[in-house]
Amino acid sequence: MSFSSERATKALIVIFAFSIGLFHLANVSGVFVLSTQSIRIYHLMMMLALLFLSKPSFPSFKDKVVDKWVSGFLTVASLGTGLYMLSRWQDIAMSGGETELLDAIVGVAILALVLEGARRAVGNILAIICLMFFIYPFVSPYLPGVLESRGYSLLRISEILTTTSQGLYGIPLGVSATYIILFSIYGAFLTQFGAGEFFFKIASRVTQNMRAAGAKTAVIFSTLLGMVSGSAAGNVAVTGTLTIPMMKREGYKGHQAGAIEAVVSTGGQLMPPVMGAAAFIMAEIIGTPYTNIMKAAIVPACLFFLSIFLVVHLQACKADLKPMEVDSDDRPMWKVLLSGGQYIIPFATLVIMIIQGYSPFKACFYSILILLACNVIWERKINKTFFIKSFNAITQGAKSVIPIAVACAAAGIIAGTLGITGLGSKISGIIISTSGGVPIFALLLTMVVAIILGMGLPTTAAYLILATVVAPALSQLGVDILTAHLFVFFYGCVSTITPPVALASYVAAGISGSSISKVSWTAFFYGITCYILPFMFFYGPGLLLQGSIPEILLAVSTAIIGVFAIASAVVGFYRYSLSIPVRVVIFGTGILLMLQGITTDLIGAAILAAFLLLQKNLTPKGQLSNDL
Repeated sequence: MSFSSERATKALIVIFAFSIGLFHLANVSGVFVLSTQSIRIYHLMMMLALLFLSKPSFPSFKDKVVDKWVSGFLTVASLGTGLYMLSRWQDIAMSGGETELLDAIVGVAILALVLEGARRAVGNILAIICLMFFIYPFVSPYLPGVLESRGYSLLRISEILTTTSQGLYGIPLGVSATYIILFSIYGAFLTQFGAGEFFFKIASRVTQNMRAAGAKTAVIFSTLLGMVSGSAAGNVAVTGTLTIPMMKREGYKGHQAGAIEAVVSTGGQLMPPVMGAAAFIMAEIIGTPYTNIMKAAIVPACLFFLSIFLVVHLQACKADLKPMEVDSDDRPMWKVLLSGGQYIIPFATLVIMIIQGYSPFKACFYSILILLACNVIWERKINKTFFIKSFNAITQGAKSVIPIAVACAAAGIIAGTLGITGLGSKISGIIISTSGGVPIFALLLTMVVAIILGMGLPTTAAYLILATVVAPALSQLGVDILTAHLFVFFYGCVSTITPPVALASYVAAGISGSSISKVSWTAFFYGITCYILPFMFFYGPGLLLQGSIPEILLAVSTAIIGVFAIASAVVGFYRYSLSIPVRVVIFGTGILLMLQGITTDLIGAAILAAFLLLQKNLTPKGQLSNDL
């Protein structure tokens, strides 16, 4: 491809990205009002066009003429089919769902584009899973047992998945076209106007002169950015380039530094007020205000970050790492905070508006406006740089939504297929029958299925699949719907650090220069609390802030102590190195303390008290291996 045509393609990508970002900003601001279906169709059309313009069929095909022609054709096809659906959906809706042959044919083309888009944007795993569900209606009449179902023709499937709200243009894509793209643009605005550097400075100042200051900075910094980014692997790529080298200079081994960054970047999606992108989808699917999800998730998220904070500290004590000065800025903390007021005020506005009951995307939009106003006040000028940063923020924010939007559309194929064939209830029935209706066995099966289905997928795509395939099984057992969805959401998140397919760990391993396997398994052990927490809040609703105030306070207090015990067991250190049998006992003690109930709390407290008393009277006998 010639240099001029390459520049033209890049310019087209920028124009498309800016136009879709501006479109969504204008829509939420009320400049124009469009129907929900029109917004979703336009959103998917433009995201597919952007994807095919910007990403080659295969990495090895990049810059090859054949690939450019194929991608160009797919771009035109995305625009053509999208425009057709924009022109037809109202007639279809007004006629009660009556469609024509051409509608179904165009629908088949859109489905093919989404499957190819999923392969390019997310990877082969999601594309294969979607393809398997898509094929199911055609082969189901020939399958044995509970998998047998009524068959459907290709055109009928196409009509259902592309001309109704049961398929591609369902709730997941609607969330992408409202909440997710607005928060993605918001995150890009924060980055362009320097919030990342400010957050890093604050994290550094908070941990300054502490033991393991670099690792603790990574925990705080990655948490702040991870809430907005919505991508564990992406967060590692952004923050890891700063934090991983810092941790290695501090004395952490490469695989330890990579594992710490992978874990905290994954946990960022669990922390309110933003919780990445999947939590917005959860609110729409289960039909509850987003504030309810924030309220339920706050304690488990804080326990998770307390756990990794303790792991970081105990690992530093075990390796006898000395405190290092991270930030040379000697200004008082209040002056540092004042200098970053242009970032604190918009973020505080976002949180307050969401708590006050404003829709998250409205709160996000006003927070962007306040961010721009604060920047003008702080900088006391509006110049060319201001507009360039704004342009770049809208463009980059829109581009970063591409994989999420395509994943949401692909998940619509799964949801639609489950709905029309009844496969969803059958999968739930299999889990329930296999578990014998015993909740603990059903939870274990759900956990395994959730982690397997989530492997190799971004959190949003993983949760979308889990919410439609696995969560209904728990609901059928009488589990509260919010608890059921939070349960699978947590495992969708930790799938990014679960070997053998751990996307966040892979990225961290590349930055740290360590073995992928070693980083993955270390991250798994460091993040073990997150694998335990869903069981704890299932059996202890106090951790979800449900119940009386005394019950909640007792549950949270003992859980904090339990997290400390588990962190000590994982690292194998408290004051002195711990033997394997002691670590096993202390790990079990931590679980007893995290599990809500007077009996388990008393037993756990007694064992932990005995352990602490023995540790106090012991003399050091040398350190264990520092491999973990």
